[in-house]
Amino acid sequence: MAVAQAAVEAEQTAMVSRLQAQISQMQRRTAQVDALPVHDALAPLFPSGGLRPGASYALPDSASLLLALLGASSREGSWCATVGIPDLSAEAAEGYGVDLSRLALIPSPGDRWLQAASSAAEVFPLVAVRPPRPATSAEVARLDARLRDRGSALLVVGPWRGVDLSLTMSEAEWSGIGRGHGLITSRAVTLAAAGRRMPRPRTVRVLLPGPSGGVDRPFASTTVRPHRHGHLAAVGA
Repeated sequence: MAVAQAAVEAEQTAMVSRLQAQISQMQRRTAQVDALPVHDALAPLFPSGGLRPGASYALPDSASLLLALLGASSREGSWCATVGIPDLSAEAAEGYGVDLSRLALIPSPGDRWLQAASSAAEVFPLVAVRPPRPATSAEVARLDARLRDRGSALLVVGPWRGVDLSLTMSEAEWSGIGRGHGLITSRAVTLAAAGRRMPRPRTVRVLLPGPSGGVDRPFASTTVRPHRHGHLAAVGA
C-alpha cells in the first residue's frame, strides 16, 4: 500500500513538472496585474476589486464559492490550479464560467500538498488548495514567500495563518421549493469579508448558485454593508 501511494505521489509530482514546462511556454508571466478579476457581484468584497497577486484568501468549505472565484480569472485568460480537492466537479466548474482548458487539477497530492502548491504557484496566477491538516507557521511562511515572489494569488479552503482576507458564508435561503414540492432554482447567501487591509468587514448578498448555475445578483444592485454583530458566522455549503 505504501509503495502504491509513493508511486501515485511521484506521478503527481512529475505531472506538476510537466505542467510547469508546458505553461511556461504558453504563457509568459512578465506583466504584473493589479488584481485578478472576480465576478462583479463579488468585487465589492475585495479592497482592490479582485484577487491581489501575492495575497492569500481563506474560504469556507464551499465548492460554489471556490468555483465562483476561479471563474472570472479563468475566462479572462489566467491559468488556475487546484491542489488537494479531488471532489471538484468539472461540470460545476463550467457552470461557474471556469475555462477547463486553463484549469489544472492536482487532486490527491497527499503529504506532498505543500510542494505541489508551491510548484503550482511558480506558473499559475491563481492557485486553490485544501490542506489535509492545519499548516505550520513555517509552511505558511514558505508558501507565502513563493506567492510574493511569483505574484500568484492563493485560495485556501479552511483556515490559514496570516491570511490577507477571510471569507465566510451565512444566511442561506433556497428558492424554487413550493409547499413541499418544486425544483430548487437558486440559493441566496450572504458573503462576508474581513482582513487586515479593511478597517471594517464587508458583506454582499448573492445567488450562489443562481438560476443559470453560476453566481448572480439577487437584486438590481448589491449593497456592501458592515457586518452588524462585529463577528462573522459561517455555515456549510
